[in-house]
Amino acid sequence: MFTRAIHRGPQRPGSPRSRSLLLGVERPGSPRSRSLLLGVERQVFVAGVVLISLLVCSCATFAQRKPKDSDCLLCHSDSSLSKEVNGKKVSLSVDSEKLKHSIHGGILSCVDCHADVKSSPHETTPAKVSCAQCHADEQKAYLLSAHSKPGAQGKANIASCIDCHGGAHEILSADDARSPIHHSNVPMTCGGCHGQKFLMESDGESTQPFVSYQQSVHGRTTEQGSQKAAVCTDCHRAHDILPANDLNSPISKFKVPDTCGKCHRDIEHTFNESIHGQAIARGSELAPVCTDCHGIHSIKAHVDPNSPVAEQNLARSTCARCHEGVRLTNEFGVAGNRVSTYLDSYHGLAAEGGSAVVANCASCHGVHNILPSSDPHSTIHRANLDATCGKCHKGVTQRFTLTRVHLDVARSNDIGSIGVRWVRRIYLPLIVLVIGAMFLHNAIIWRRKAIDRRNAAGMTVVRMTPNQRWQHIVLVVSFIVLVVTGFALKFPDSWLAEMLGMGERLRSLTHRVAGVVLMGAGFYHLIYAALTRDGRRLVTSLAPGPKDAFDAWGTMLYYLGLRKEKPKFGRFSYAEKAEYWALVWGTAIMALTGVMMWAKVWVGNLLARWWVDVATSIHFYEAILATLAIVVWHLYQVFFDPDSYPMNWAWWNGKMPLKHYREEHALDTETIGKVEPGKSS
Repeated sequence: MFTRAIHRGPQRPGSPRSRSLLLGVERPGSPRSRSLLLGVERQVFVAGVVLISLLVCSCATFAQRKPKDSDCLLCHSDSSLSKEVNGKKVSLSVDSEKLKHSIHGGILSCVDCHADVKSSPHETTPAKVSCAQCHADEQKAYLLSAHSKPGAQGKANIASCIDCHGGAHEILSADDARSPIHHSNVPMTCGGCHGQKFLMESDGESTQPFVSYQQSVHGRTTEQGSQKAAVCTDCHRAHDILPANDLNSPISKFKVPDTCGKCHRDIEHTFNESIHGQAIARGSELAPVCTDCHGIHSIKAHVDPNSPVAEQNLARSTCARCHEGVRLTNEFGVAGNRVSTYLDSYHGLAAEGGSAVVANCASCHGVHNILPSSDPHSTIHRANLDATCGKCHKGVTQRFTLTRVHLDVARSNDIGSIGVRWVRRIYLPLIVLVIGAMFLHNAIIWRRKAIDRRNAAGMTVVRMTPNQRWQHIVLVVSFIVLVVTGFALKFPDSWLAEMLGMGERLRSLTHRVAGVVLMGAGFYHLIYAALTRDGRRLVTSLAPGPKDAFDAWGTMLYYLGLRKEKPKFGRFSYAEKAEYWALVWGTAIMALTGVMMWAKVWVGNLLARWWVDVATSIHFYEAILATLAIVVWHLYQVFFDPDSYPMNWAWWNGKMPLKHYREEHALDTETIGKVEPGKSS
């Protein structure tokens, strides 16, 4: 329009026409001017709508902006921020420095994990974060592990990600020495649960594996800073920890060699070629793997005397578990009794005696390279025996090495075993005949000399009445039976048990009968002491007094040569009084504890089971005390006292030579006076 106006030619300045042209509008009221005004209004409206839309969009965009870490820390940096979960106070505070230096702090923001947080402050409680958002493979392995499965069964005490990796906002890389999953820290991290007795026992488990590991060669080496020693995750793996009975577990029996071989490659190769490794490869569960010989968590160096593979422990503790019984014989035809025949040999006897150089199982058979004697590579193959035996016996030849080592005399048919059997058949009867004849010869002579000595004693005094002698005989017999049958139970492999030759049923019956007899004798003695004149006089004479203490002291001084005069005693000396009251006390204790053991169910229900355990312990130690007291104290006075040789006959005929009685009981003038009138006071 402006262009057309110019083409129409020049206009007079100041005219309405020129002004309207300069303004670019038509004159008011004209149709053209009205059309132009409507266009302008329409443009202003559109511009307003666009402006308002931009403002609304910018406000919405601002409202939807993800909160920054700094926004979250405005609240969560407060160390007092917390909430209650199941009645327990749980901190919601986040250490900004630890978060910044954590493995997540450099690559993730808060809302990358807390994806449901849309604003700061958030209006609702954020959902629990799942590590599987990023670590899907690890989560999948964890869900199959022994840590996760109890949770699916409703148990609360299960290990989660943060239990091993540390606090969620301060997780460090495994390469960081401060990380709980750093190689050096793994044992203590696992011990946070597996070392807590109350926690493990609540799930029916034990803390012993953790304790044993700490004392093992692996645990001690790790504690000293080694980065190569095996820790928990080297054997059990990290996320997919499986129980030993799971065939996919690295600690299942058939995978143990591979697991140990990750560190001990050369040994694994040698073991796999051995008779044990071949059997494992065939799927034999009876064949041993590394942990059967070395232990599981308690593995120790072979030079450690507590190690099952230490030289002194191999035969009796380690190899014996398989090679002594008949199980391998029945299943595979492998000869049994290998350990007992070894222990009967010079090698075994010298080893039991403490020799540090004598041959043991590994000296001849090898360690990880054990092969049957039929294998040309075996150290005990016929062609290799010269070299094997020659390690200790220099210069040996086949005439020496081909002799059987495990000499099983009862079963073997080689010339050596046959010869030994014939020697035994000859010598055992010969020993019985010769020694029996010697014993009979000396017993006849001793008996006659003892009788002659007794008859030559002259005048005698009555020391024990027939009633007292019968009580003594019953006591002696029942006591001896109790000692033999009791210790035969406690020491079933002893010569005492073998000599007894009873089954358990007969032994226990005999022991109980003897116990009843002993208790009966005790009750009878109480009645005897209370109701008879001799009994009351006996107890009165045995009553201890202050003089006994002085007599004991004076006797020691006299026999040590520190005093010239020997103390004088009445009817009973301090030694006899002490023995009598010890017998009373011991009989009561043994009777009480014996009855408690006999009626263990009734006592356990009435009191508690531990009362029976305590009674058993008292019964055992009191038996030792009583037996040794009889041997050391009583038998000396009756048999070994030179003044009584060959014995004090009072236990047999109730009499004692007057001369000997006067020397031992000079103050008992009443008894002496009955034999020598005028001597009684």
